[in-house]
Amino acid sequence: MSHPAMTSDAGIFLWMTYQAMQKAGLDTAAIFSSVNLPDEPPDTSVRRNNSTQRRFWDAAERISGDPDIGLTIGGLMPPFRGQVLEYLFLSSPTFGEGIMRAMRYHRLLTDALKFELRIDGDTAILTGFDHPVRHYQECAFAIFLQFFRYISEGAFAPSEVWLHYEHGADAARYIEVYGCPVLLGMPESSVRFAAHQLERVSPAAEPKLLLMHEVVAKQYLGDLEKRELIYQVERELGGLLEERQATLEMVAAKLDKSARTLRSDLQQIGTNFNDVVAAYRERLSRRLLSRTQLPLDQIIYLTGFSEPSAFTRAFKRWTGETPTDYRHRKQNSNEVD
Repeated sequence: MSHPAMTSDAGIFLWMTYQAMQKAGLDTAAIFSSVNLPDEPPDTSVRRNNSTQRRFWDAAERISGDPDIGLTIGGLMPPFRGQVLEYLFLSSPTFGEGIMRAMRYHRLLTDALKFELRIDGDTAILTGFDHPVRHYQECAFAIFLQFFRYISEGAFAPSEVWLHYEHGADAARYIEVYGCPVLLGMPESSVRFAAHQLERVSPAAEPKLLLMHEVVAKQYLGDLEKRELIYQVERELGGLLEERQATLEMVAAKLDKSARTLRSDLQQIGTNFNDVVAAYRERLSRRLLSRTQLPLDQIIYLTGFSEPSAFTRAFKRWTGETPTDYRHRKQNSNEVD
């Protein structure tokens, strides 16, 4: 059976959210455990499945007691810095061209939002913020508006934010965080601003650097597509390993592909099915041993090994330790994988 396409967000956003929640004095341990994450700054290099956003923000609202928690956290976010899209923006000739380039590579940040820029008379309208989870959407607006102000050296001034849902925060609260009025119950979620701001010249515009940044952005986009295919394969492996049916043919059928097509797709991104399975087994084994108290025979079952000796040999090859020694060392030192 095939799955709907997974949408995901760059790890930097969850890292920023963790920092903001810590700043707000929230119980980050309880909130992050709602999506099976430890109470520690998230790895910025790991993309996060967007389907967990509802559980995450429902937990954040319940634990904080704040009905506008997404807006609150958005207002406390640290500046979004150091990503390739920032450099594309800065080296573009104008603010408008920076937006267009950022939209071209927006999947590097998130593919849960689908951006589009249009002009209506004297008004520029950036759409694509619609999302089923209100808190996620309101937090995202805060991040983008703050970024636009930073990238324009404070010159960017939104005139209105439109939100598609009927009920939200108080009008004054929106103005405090977004710096402009918010209209609820609108046909789309968007930010509207004077179109002349698109012509603002970037003081850091540099054609040669822009070309270099485009090359890097394309490379990152290719790497993202590679990770997405591997994730799709890994998503099917869990259940198939337990059934001892984790073959190329079985996974291909789950993905509505032929075995030949899947083999070719994996070759094009520089890997093969056996390597993907081995990497998944190793990562799962490490995580289960370091983070759980599951009996060893259950871990052997979940990772798809036929017998304890085969699992032990493989694990020693990966780590140089027996599974028991590895678990003892990790759990006694509070290290996790």
